[in-house]
Amino acid sequence: MGDFDRVPVGIVGASGYGGVQLVRLLLDHPHVELTYLGGQSSAGKSFSDLYPHLQQRVDLTIEPVDVDVIANRCRVVFLSLPNGLAWKIAPPLLDKGCQVLDLSADYRFFNLDTYQAWYGSERTDRDVAATAVYGLPELYRDRIREANLIGCPGCYPTASLLAIAPLLKQGLIAPETLVIDAKSGTSGGGRQAKTHLLLAEADSSIAAYGVARHRHTPEIEQICSDLAGHEMLVQFTPHLVPMVRGILATVYATLRDPGLVREDIATIYNAFYRASPWVNVLPAGVYPQTKWACSSNLNYLGIEVDQRTGRVIILSAIDNLLKGQAGQAVQCMNLMLGLEETVGLPSLGFYP
Repeated sequence: MGDFDRVPVGIVGASGYGGVQLVRLLLDHPHVELTYLGGQSSAGKSFSDLYPHLQQRVDLTIEPVDVDVIANRCRVVFLSLPNGLAWKIAPPLLDKGCQVLDLSADYRFFNLDTYQAWYGSERTDRDVAATAVYGLPELYRDRIREANLIGCPGCYPTASLLAIAPLLKQGLIAPETLVIDAKSGTSGGGRQAKTHLLLAEADSSIAAYGVARHRHTPEIEQICSDLAGHEMLVQFTPHLVPMVRGILATVYATLRDPGLVREDIATIYNAFYRASPWVNVLPAGVYPQTKWACSSNLNYLGIEVDQRTGRVIILSAIDNLLKGQAGQAVQCMNLMLGLEETVGLPSLGFYP
């Protein structure tokens, strides 16, 4: 791509939290131009009517979703839609030469039977789904570079898998002992009105949800199985905490070699992520806080070994709307366009 080429990019589903994060990131990206915003319920409205704080930067109206219009105007399309809608739009966009990044669950699964079992939607796009690449660059960077369709991971799987990947890839843990305890801010629930996300409900409280049946569980298990080289089950419990942004995942597992110490694990993690600019492995005794990652694309990893119990403990913090959603999608787009994966993405959070 030449220095002055700007790739035309569109967003379908621009009105939600994922959509507005994408708009903000793409406006500041030096190699793309935002040429289309699409939606259904918000069609016909000016984007600045929905988000007045962007009125000085965005002069676009949300348009009806029309594949021909999108394909004529965009080379890259982000689909920021509820689960079950993207798979109806992505195939015709791909046929017309677009590259597609889906932020829903529709293209995250290697096996569509798994998707249908957990999401309950019959699919007729198996050939297209077979071409999708799971959009976690730290694990599938080379495949993403060659792909035209990306299934961008969920926020919980991103935080969890970045914590787990080196352990499984190196065969360091007993897989059946893996437990993920994760906590998310309320923006993970989207912008729709939901009772449990009301301030009066969520404030000054912490609660587990989706216990033993959260939809991100099979997504985590799929990638863990790929890393480990055999089928795996994972115990995953998410919690809602009274903050807007951020995820902290705490991972526990029993080490195969009880003689391993923290420095051994840290060496393995630093080597595994040496070419991953968005992963920050913290020094001994330093454990990540969600506030550090807020409004950045960074993942902070803290490492500890409890030699008394023979367990390794990994703590992983991300911003659920950036590295857990829109930022990671832009990171994937950069790779697809042959750019450095750091381009146009915030590398420092806002603190405090």
